[in-house]
Amino acid sequence: MILSSPHELAGLRTTVMGLGLHGGGVAAVRYLAAHGAEVTVTDLRGEDVLSPSLEALAGVRLRCVLGRHEEADFKAADLVIKNPGVPRHSPYLQAARRVETDISLFLRFARNPVIAITGSKGKSTVASAVHHGLVCRHPTARLGGNITTSPLAFLDSLTPDDPVVLELSSFQLGDLALTGASEDKAVVLDPVIAVLTNIMRDHLDYYSRIEDYINDKSMLFAEQSREHAAVYNHDDLLARRIADRHVARAYWFSQSSLPLNRTGVYVTNDELYLQYGGERFGLGTAPRESIASLLPINRAIAALTLWLYGVPADELGDTLTGFRGIEHRLEPVGERYGVRYVNDSAATIPPATAAALDAVQAPVRLIAGGSDKSLDLEPFVAIAGRVRGLYLLAGSATDRIIELLRARELPYHGPYAELAECVRAAASAAAVGEVVMLSPGCASFGMFLNEFDRGRKFKTIVEQIITKEGAI
Repeated sequence: MILSSPHELAGLRTTVMGLGLHGGGVAAVRYLAAHGAEVTVTDLRGEDVLSPSLEALAGVRLRCVLGRHEEADFKAADLVIKNPGVPRHSPYLQAARRVETDISLFLRFARNPVIAITGSKGKSTVASAVHHGLVCRHPTARLGGNITTSPLAFLDSLTPDDPVVLELSSFQLGDLALTGASEDKAVVLDPVIAVLTNIMRDHLDYYSRIEDYINDKSMLFAEQSREHAAVYNHDDLLARRIADRHVARAYWFSQSSLPLNRTGVYVTNDELYLQYGGERFGLGTAPRESIASLLPINRAIAALTLWLYGVPADELGDTLTGFRGIEHRLEPVGERYGVRYVNDSAATIPPATAAALDAVQAPVRLIAGGSDKSLDLEPFVAIAGRVRGLYLLAGSATDRIIELLRARELPYHGPYAELAECVRAAASAAAVGEVVMLSPGCASFGMFLNEFDRGRKFKTIVEQIITKEGAI
């Protein structure tokens, strides 16, 4: 079976494995059903957890198998759509004739120029900033991928010239190798511009080796040609090694001056510069505000990507001026009695929390901790020394953090079994000019559905505090 057009989905028996709560499963179901496929949805979670996704599918013809998987749904299916969170070694996937993902179906059917962005941290913000800049010149530019909007949700409305920005996780990239069938090989990802923001230790609860995680990230560049552009971090030796393995034209970003033989963007003293042809051109100031919605280095990456797509250098500064950041990433929530509240729930590794503290130029009462991803938690020792107060949420990672802090006799509060109790403790102690920030540095499993659920709950609690509904 060759899949080169959505018309070929008509009549196929399809199984969506992992409906999920981020929108990818919902978009896949809607797309398959709209193109005439018979759709079965299967998920290990029950109707109570999946109710938001099920409600979004009201009126769509489908069969649901919840709380379990049945092997027959995979053996009998012509096509299985894998959710990124499903382990690749699942025996149910082994039983499938053909595996695809929402990303692979998009890449098979779309004929649009793609700008693909990955990285351990910063990819959502950079992707959103690039999309913001593109819309100024290409009003029909679209944004999708790991940012909770599946590209299948807008595939049918695209015209061939519409640029598409895809934010891609390591799971989504690595899954592309599973796709296809004997007569129709794995899908090819060949973005006109590929961007790697950084690589940090992450997802070691999923990957047995950090090398496997790096290899999945590197797949972003594997099929690019010499006519394509690849954007790397010049400050990272690993990124330079990745660049040496691929043929696309390399461009660079840095937090210090670039060598004259490099083309790219760098930041020095919060000033942005574009360098090419041995000359540099000022792009304006990227000030570190008291709470920054777009860190200077992320602004530099977005500016370089837009320049590579054709935005003139003298327009780059104005193009990004109106960008105000995205939800759960250094997101200002509100203020009461001179205390500001910031939602940075998307910080799920310690280096992301450290970067958030760099961005907030004020004393911080930090809400952190959560579930363990088998990461190095030693950075929390330095983090504890930088904050006005450290308030820890209960969780398996928190237990390890507490051991580190106790060994060095460093103070902390908690652990708290409830987010509301933790937030109110931090808010009660905060003084004028301080910031209460949720930047956990850990995963959200157990207490929350995901980091977005954690961030939304934090914002609800803060809104109650600000409106005096929740006394502190």
